[in-house]
Amino acid sequence: MKVMVISPKNKTLFNFRGDLIKEIIARGHEVVAIGPNKDYIVDVLALGVKFIEVPFTKDNISVLGDINYYMDLKKAIKAEKPDIVFSYTIKPVVYGSLAARSAGVKRVYPMVTGLGRVYTSGGLRAKILQIITGALYKQAFKGCTKVIFQNSDDLKLLLNYMPEKKAVRVDGSGVNMKIFNANALPDEFVFLMIARVIKEKGIFEFAEAARIVKKEYPEAQFILLGGYDSSVGAIKPEELQPYILDGSIEFPGEIKNVVPYLKMAKIFVLPTYYREGLPRTILEAMAMARPVITTDWPGCRDAVTDGVNGLLVKPRVIKDLAEKMKYMIENSERVKQMSENSLRLCKEKYNVNIVNQHMLKIMGIK
Repeated sequence: MKVMVISPKNKTLFNFRGDLIKEIIARGHEVVAIGPNKDYIVDVLALGVKFIEVPFTKDNISVLGDINYYMDLKKAIKAEKPDIVFSYTIKPVVYGSLAARSAGVKRVYPMVTGLGRVYTSGGLRAKILQIITGALYKQAFKGCTKVIFQNSDDLKLLLNYMPEKKAVRVDGSGVNMKIFNANALPDEFVFLMIARVIKEKGIFEFAEAARIVKKEYPEAQFILLGGYDSSVGAIKPEELQPYILDGSIEFPGEIKNVVPYLKMAKIFVLPTYYREGLPRTILEAMAMARPVITTDWPGCRDAVTDGVNGLLVKPRVIKDLAEKMKYMIENSERVKQMSENSLRLCKEKYNVNIVNQHMLKIMGIK
């Protein structure tokens, strides 16, 4: 059997889908991966896939560009004749599903990994984009076998565009607990955030809250890992620089191996108000037995139960975030309990082996 995986970024093929792809290949099937460019091509090919480049611009709103992407996908699908098409994120989901259906593929499984910026923003423009996106989802889902979701909020919202029997939910992308393995909590209070450096991820909220907390607890450390971005909402280096210069945060930049930093951290923080699927960074922190402070927000609240394996904060409320950080510093015994609960929950639900078995069952891959 031939399985085609349509990806928005090559890095996600090995970073988020690598274990799933390896399992499909181990079962004797062929995998063809489609990505937008040749970035990380050595890592992608190391998975054992055949790779096809089909360019598109992730944040570009262009009717002509989207038509070209659809036509190029359709051409690739017709040439490869896959038995199954699996796609994720909005453009691969919409245009990959439409192209697969047009090319005659019978088994199509898109995965909604969050609703992104379109469903984060307010205002007239966002409303118009939501209407357009909704119409596209509705057309795309018509030809799908099942539509896979990573959180309950997205599933509930997009049921407006498909029969309920088509929708199925999985527990995120899963996390490899051999790579992200449990470690004892350090004595020092190190708060770690890992995210793309865009506003909606809560970068400024993290930095401002760190500045507040350090006035009372100067020994606390706040580390931000992530790369600068070029998309809408990107933060410029000069905007982040004041927080680095005054010692509020440390910014090593984008790090390929985050495990040493998670070992160093006592608390993981993700104050996002971006429409996440189920943030993998949270799962990685949980696998390493770290309590999590995150927003009461789609995806995040699926993984973190307030007071059990972490604390939930109001989106974009800096004072609330700072207070929850102080609570963690002042309540070491509760932090220890949350740490244990994070690890237990990860073992029960988010281990990549458990998630992938569910994914393979949904797609009927034996």
